[in-house]
Amino acid sequence: MNILLLGEIETRVLGSLVEKELTTPEYYPLSLNALVNACNQKSNRDPAMNLDEEAVREALPALDKKGLAGPADNMVSRVSKYEHRLQEAYNFTRHEIAVLAELLLRGPQTPGELRSRADRMHKFDDLGIVQTTLQRLMKREPPLVKVLARQPGTKEARYAHLLGGDVEAPPAESATVIAATTSRPSAERIAYLENQVEKLQLEVAEIKQQFAAFRKQFE
Repeated sequence: MNILLLGEIETRVLGSLVEKELTTPEYYPLSLNALVNACNQKSNRDPAMNLDEEAVREALPALDKKGLAGPADNMVSRVSKYEHRLQEAYNFTRHEIAVLAELLLRGPQTPGELRSRADRMHKFDDLGIVQTTLQRLMKREPPLVKVLARQPGTKEARYAHLLGGDVEAPPAESATVIAATTSRPSAERIAYLENQVEKLQLEVAEIKQQFAAFRKQFE
């Protein structure tokens, strides 16, 4: 089966549907409103998004056309609800679908990050299971996951899904800029240092005045 390339919003919608099926099955399938809230969640999302109903509604027919998500069948409800069809499309194991969902929601991650974050969707007894799962996804035809080149200063390689197309690791200079930015003093630290400098300046001025008064005694 060919990979059906997804846009950024389609990726978020699909990942959110999979996550909610695995973590809160009692509220699944999702209404449009619940799906929008899931897409815009602040936790377990990278990047954070602020999608409106129209954006999510437009992504659903595209996913339906690709056979990956659509209206829930046989639902006795006055409100339209939606479900993913990733399992039907790819016949994933529970480990595979949990790992892929995490990659859809957060982007490239290390095996250690995937184990701790995807564990809420399906239990991973050890890191080896995550690595084996990633290998199976990489050996699919075509591959659904790839390992990214390890960045300077990092201990572990990260893995990315390929449902949105090929992914490249950011250039080394980008990592340097990020590292330089995060190592800058915080605003609070700067304010503290400025306050200390001001105190020292006042103390030096006071000492100069005392020394000048002392000299006048001998003139």
